Amino acid sequence: MIDHPSIISADALQAKLEELSSNQKALANKLVIIDTRFALHDKTWGLTSYKKSHIPGARFLDLEKDLSSPVAEHGGRHPLPDIDQLTKTFANLGIHKNETEVVIYDDNQLGFACRCWWLLRYLGHEEVSILNGGFSAWVNRGNKPVSDDEYIAIQPVMGSFTATPNVQMTVNLTMVQKISENQSKVLIDSREPLRYLGKKEPIDPVAGHIPSAINKSWQEITTMDGFIRPINELRNHWSKLKSNAPIVYCGSGVTACVNLFSLHLIGKDKAKLYPGSWSDWCSYQENPIATSGD
Repeated sequence: MIDHPSIISADALQAKLEELSSNQKALANKLVIIDTRFALHDKTWGLTSYKKSHIPGARFLDLEKDLSSPVAEHGGRHPLPDIDQLTKTFANLGIHKNETEVVIYDDNQLGFACRCWWLLRYLGHEEVSILNGGFSAWVNRGNKPVSDDEYIAIQPVMGSFTATPNVQMTVNLTMVQKISENQSKVLIDSREPLRYLGKKEPIDPVAGHIPSAINKSWQEITTMDGFIRPINELRNHWSKLKSNAPIVYCGSGVTACVNLFSLHLIGKDKAKLYPGSWSDWCSYQENPIATSGD
């Protein structure tokens, strides 16, 4: 078990639900649970799975409809969502800025849950945690209750959510180009090694990585069943990192957030996201491509 305010176990979440169950109106705005299950190969899978079974009271947010903007020529496959629209989305869930506790889960080694976690923190909401082990941990450990109600019985009162984006948490293309040219080993490529090396590219039109980037796959942060590795293992994992403020990217700015979450867990909160990531970088023909290891 990991003792950190940004991680919650299935048992601890169940205890919170039981504590609030006697007062549904309190539950509606004191605790908001967000289901972010998604599958790139079947973009209807997440909502379909949610409708079949989810944690009681959970609301569903879709990666592409709610947590991303429409795709354009540049900007990557999952551009950051429009701030005003995202603010309304969170307010509609009943989230009161830095008052409502938010718990997020998925079923994909935290890859989509961490995107939502990062976005909430980007907009200034700190009261947010990730369900360790995701939905599988909920249903497989202790036979926790599930629901097939699409919406919670009592709709939450509209939240009070004013976005204050922290621009220091991101870098743009121009900044990444300069960092890459400096060969400073500050860039972290979060994709699996074969994609980093350009030996396999199942999604984007160009294979390879940003020159000078080192590879730290997001899948190394959790076990195969989605449990965060112990804090001491994470510290060891990042022990050779030469920067206190690395720039993290992946294919489209989504699973890179798992690496950002792990860095947060060991106190490295100056790490930044390149939102467009590889899918943005390779959309510019003039950008150089590397295919050798670090």
